Amino acid sequence: MSSDNFIINKSPLNNQVLGEYKIPDDSEIKSAFLKARKAQDIWSKTSLNKRGRALKSLRQTIAADIDNLVNLITKDSGKTKLEALMADIYPSLELIKYYEKRINKFLAPEKRTTPLTAPGNTAYVEYQPLGVIAVISPWNYPFQLAINPAITALAAGNAVILKPSEVTPTVGQYVGDIINSIEDIPDGLMQIIHGYGETGAKIIESGPDKIFFTGSVETGKKIMEAASHKLIPVELELGGKDPMIVFNDANLIRAAKAAAYGGFANTGQLCVSVERLYVQEDVAEEFIELIKTEAGKIRFTMDPASGDIGPFTHPGQKEKVEDQINEALDSEAEILYDGRKNDQPGPVIIGNVNHEMEIVQEETFGPVIPIMKFKDTDEAVALANDSDYGLNSSIWTKDIDKAKRVASSLETGNCMINDLIKNVGNPDLPFGGTKNSGIGRYHGPEGLRSFTNQKSIMINKSKKNKEINWFPYNEKTYKGLKDFLDINFGAGFEIGKIPGLISFMAKFFRGGDN
Repeated sequence: MSSDNFIINKSPLNNQVLGEYKIPDDSEIKSAFLKARKAQDIWSKTSLNKRGRALKSLRQTIAADIDNLVNLITKDSGKTKLEALMADIYPSLELIKYYEKRINKFLAPEKRTTPLTAPGNTAYVEYQPLGVIAVISPWNYPFQLAINPAITALAAGNAVILKPSEVTPTVGQYVGDIINSIEDIPDGLMQIIHGYGETGAKIIESGPDKIFFTGSVETGKKIMEAASHKLIPVELELGGKDPMIVFNDANLIRAAKAAAYGGFANTGQLCVSVERLYVQEDVAEEFIELIKTEAGKIRFTMDPASGDIGPFTHPGQKEKVEDQINEALDSEAEILYDGRKNDQPGPVIIGNVNHEMEIVQEETFGPVIPIMKFKDTDEAVALANDSDYGLNSSIWTKDIDKAKRVASSLETGNCMINDLIKNVGNPDLPFGGTKNSGIGRYHGPEGLRSFTNQKSIMINKSKKNKEINWFPYNEKTYKGLKDFLDINFGAGFEIGKIPGLISFMAKFFRGGDN
């Protein structure tokens, strides 16, 4: 909630006020950008080794403050302590260490080859900072999804202006404070701007050099449209409607336990949760009973130190989830398991669903799994691909060769075989979506370099007065080049072309001098 120019942040656990955060006016946002650009100019000249040491210091500082950070995350989001530690903090520490150890390898100038027609030339690529990066982060994993793009941008030599979700501003502020506590970080390099959608729009209007947004498809489209007016590059990590495909030869007990975790962890509030479950028809009934058993073990809690799932973080999420469930029931779906009690969220498993229903087509972001049956591999792939989303996916079978074929056929940015979700935490794998699930990739070398201007540089050390491709043009050069192209890229070597080719190459190496 807000009061005049402040966000008053309250915990979903007990309505406790966690803090009040000022929403800056236009002049303050402009000042933040000016400050960021000055700091970035200093930071861009900082050696890669020094940046790596700053990352190490940040990692160690976070690790020493884990108990406090866990407490902040649970109060701000309502999730359990283990969820905060396992899914919000651990992947971030892993990513920081990954870039800390590899920053020189990924960002040092990289030698490239040159073509045969450029003898004596050398080439390389420099990875230069873009400038000021705007990071707009969500509320479901308020630490990981704020600090990961922020530290990636910083490692690449940029400044960062972070607008955390207005739902979880306390953790967002922590991200800024702990990064700024690192000795080598220049003043103004990492800044936090609190606010709502209007503030995000003003940040974009201020002209950052890149926007990294994690959130809904609807908001992502608005950001992309606004950015297009200034040709600002965007990276969009949007929603998912991730399919889980269970074949009849899978370890059904393992798959059922995985589905319960994948569909209900963090009260279903994660973009890579299991939101569509496809089971081969001859084991479907057995599997449904197994997952119902697993769902029955999940404990709702308002005490982050106990239980498995907590309340919805966003106050409006409950209504959205309930609307999808009711729409499905009105279309003759049936509830196979209902763990909701005392008006609190709980696991819900729904059967008799089809692809006409919103609960199958649109992101739910709640602890709900719709289950459908399939006959064979072709139908499973067709059903999984029948979606406007394409973020993550998982395949369950003992036949790894079959699983690989299916994985290659799925229209998703990421896939796991006989496991789920934890591929997001592998820092060496590029992560991102296709279709409505987003644009761009982060993590891995691709993610770090995506925050850079990849400048190619080529050096000619020739002492000749001219090059053969310079003026004047003539028919003899044309014929020689044509023969050269045909031999190298076309039909291949022909004796009749040798004289012209020799003449051309001699002229070529002389630089066209007569």
